[in-house]
Amino acid sequence: MAEVRNKQVVLKDYVSGFPKESDMHIIEGTVILKLPEASSEVLLIKNLYLSCDPYMRILMTQGASSYIPGSASHSMKIRYGVGRVLESGHPDYKKGDLVWGITKWEEYSLVSSDQTLFKIEHTDVPLSYYTGILGMPGMTAYVGFFELCSPKKGEKVFVSAASGAVGQLVGQFAKLAGCYVVGSAGSKEKVDLLKNKLGFDEAFNYKEESDLNAALKRCFPEGIDIYFENVGGKTLDAVLLNMRLHGRISVCGMISQYNLTQPEGVTNLANMIFKRIRMQGFMVSDSYNLYPKFLEFLLPHIREGKVVYVEDIAEGLENGPAALVGLYSGLNFGKQVLLVSRE
Repeated sequence: MAEVRNKQVVLKDYVSGFPKESDMHIIEGTVILKLPEASSEVLLIKNLYLSCDPYMRILMTQGASSYIPGSASHSMKIRYGVGRVLESGHPDYKKGDLVWGITKWEEYSLVSSDQTLFKIEHTDVPLSYYTGILGMPGMTAYVGFFELCSPKKGEKVFVSAASGAVGQLVGQFAKLAGCYVVGSAGSKEKVDLLKNKLGFDEAFNYKEESDLNAALKRCFPEGIDIYFENVGGKTLDAVLLNMRLHGRISVCGMISQYNLTQPEGVTNLANMIFKRIRMQGFMVSDSYNLYPKFLEFLLPHIREGKVVYVEDIAEGLENGPAALVGLYSGLNFGKQVLLVSRE
């Protein structure tokens, strides 16, 4: 039984305000590459890629278990990743299988098969895609846009944080559905990406707009039918003024609020009454039963080049804290991924 090094990223303490790299540290232990005795339905996985996602900031806050039951913030447990099965105590998985789902921020993990875990059957696409376009963010975009918003051809769609892991897909899904789509992002380079590579009809840098209401009126003179909400705060307030009658808002995230000790208020909620707006929050974990349907929809588009995906890949577990912290100041360009091992 081989014993190997196992680096882990550990949260030092609960975080208040913007997270820092120093809030996390790397510890180094060892792991025996064999399942513990009497460990049925458990998998020993070698992590290859780990996902950095905005929601991870919530798990650094005391009381995070109310967001994801059973989460343990200090151990950095609730993380999505891609790995290879080294040993399996479950009949549905065998040694050598590739999987994606919930793992830990470390090189090797013991994972219970009753956690969110999917076997990877399609390997003609990059494995890293299963942290993004073919994993949790892709499902989030699919469920939030198609299942919650029921888009119709010709409708006007606005996406905030549009160059991120989820937003870049929502924009492309909107185009596939025959919609007009505008995205907001935080730099000229990201705006150029949205317009020139991802196919958005229009985009703007929210940091350069002193009046978000005016910016939205410029892009949507007839109003917004669908808003895919990723940021909250002032953007949501401005969007509410510009929604059309019977508009739909899919609430995926509110990254502008995660690091504030006092969240911003939203003052224009009365527009939900006047315009009969339907605004719905969701957790993608409630809809994983749709994963086969999602793959059937998306894989052909990826293979035909009709949907593209932009990744920002950092290498080495020791660079995980910097990659994660960079999300909250917009340093990432596309989906932030951490490469743990090339095997």
